[in-house]
Amino acid sequence: MIAFVRGIATDMTENSVIVETGGIGYEIYMTGEGLSQLHMGEEVKIHTYFQVREDAMQLYGFLKKDDLQMFKLLLGVNGVGPKAAMGVLSGITADELRFAVLSDDVKTLSKAPGIGKKTAQKLILELKDKLKLEDAFELKLAHEQEKAAASGDASDGRQEAVAALVALGYSSTDALRAVRKVTEVSPDDVEGLLKAALKNML
Repeated sequence: MIAFVRGIATDMTENSVIVETGGIGYEIYMTGEGLSQLHMGEEVKIHTYFQVREDAMQLYGFLKKDDLQMFKLLLGVNGVGPKAAMGVLSGITADELRFAVLSDDVKTLSKAPGIGKKTAQKLILELKDKLKLEDAFELKLAHEQEKAAASGDASDGRQEAVAALVALGYSSTDALRAVRKVTEVSPDDVEGLLKAALKNML
C-alpha cells in the first residue's frame, strides 16, 4: 500500500525514524544499521512495508529495495513476523542471508538476534527453493560495484558504465549483466562500454 516514503528525517528513536512529508510525520521502524545512515534534517527515501494488525498499523523501512525484498521473503516463512525478520536483517546483510540459506549455514543465521538453531534451519528449509545461487552472486557483485562507484574506487571503466546505467534508471543487476556481456570494447572506454551495454538492454 505504501511502497516508499520520501521526506525529511525529523526525529529518531532507538528503533525508528520520523519522516515528515506533506505535513504528516510517518514513524518507520528500521534496523540499527539503516538508522545509522540517516542524518536529521536531510531528505531521505525509505522503501517501506506497511503492516496492518487488529491492534496496530506499522511501517517497516529499508534504504535499499533489495533489503525490503528479503524482508518480505522472511515474512513468508511460517512463524516469522516483522520483528524477527528485522532481527535477522539487523544481524546480517541481505547478501549474507542469501548465501547462508543457499549453503545451509545455520551458524551465520543463528547470529541474528532472536534466531535460534531451529528457526535458522526452518529459514533454510523454506527459503532455499525461492533463491538462486546465480542471482545471489549477481546481486553481491552489483552491490560491490555500487560501493566501489560510490567511493570513487573504480578500477576500470566497467564500474563507471554500470553506475551510469543505474543512474539512467536500470537496476544494478541488469546493468551489471549488460556490461559483462560486452567483450569487444576496452575496459577503459567508458563511452564505448555504455553504448554497447545499452544495445544489450534492448
